[in-house]
Amino acid sequence: MLLNQLDAFLPPGPPGQQRRRIEGNDQKRKRMKNDSDISRPSHVRSQLEACASLKNEQVAARVTDGDKDEWFVVKVMHFDRDTREFEVLDEEPGDDEEGGVQRKYKLPMSCIIPFPKRNDPSSVPEFAPGRHVLAVYPGTTALYKATVVNTPRKRKSDDYLLEFDDDEEDGALPQRTVPFHRVVAWPEDRH
Repeated sequence: MLLNQLDAFLPPGPPGQQRRRIEGNDQKRKRMKNDSDISRPSHVRSQLEACASLKNEQVAARVTDGDKDEWFVVKVMHFDRDTREFEVLDEEPGDDEEGGVQRKYKLPMSCIIPFPKRNDPSSVPEFAPGRHVLAVYPGTTALYKATVVNTPRKRKSDDYLLEFDDDEEDGALPQRTVPFHRVVAWPEDRH
């Protein structure tokens, strides 16, 4: 029955004619695509759109304080398309001399890494064992370099098993569990 309905939609005539017509449309489509490629920096536009869509999302941010870089979880308040800067809020500041006041920062795009979407683990690239990643240390909002010990797929869970650099206890690195949506690629070019 479905085949009969499909046949009703197809124009009558020999199959060769239909194929030629479709191929002609493909050529036209390719030509149109190529013409538009010249005039549009769409990857920049789509990157700016992606940045703007991060409003109210938590992201990993690199903040330089004096001579040291720190990565921690911040909330995106605003993205300025003109300056290409994020305004972010450190929602859980440390107990430093400011008395735990929430701090705002203006950071360039290069200092921001979006986290994977929590509700869609299948769309996230999985980091192989032995790979360096940047991950939220359990119980904190700080991110540190870690090495993947086991992946969520192998563990049949949503968590990575990681060993954080400089996390020695009794001469060994403990293995810690971190949810996949709190692990991002190690930013080799950003550090």
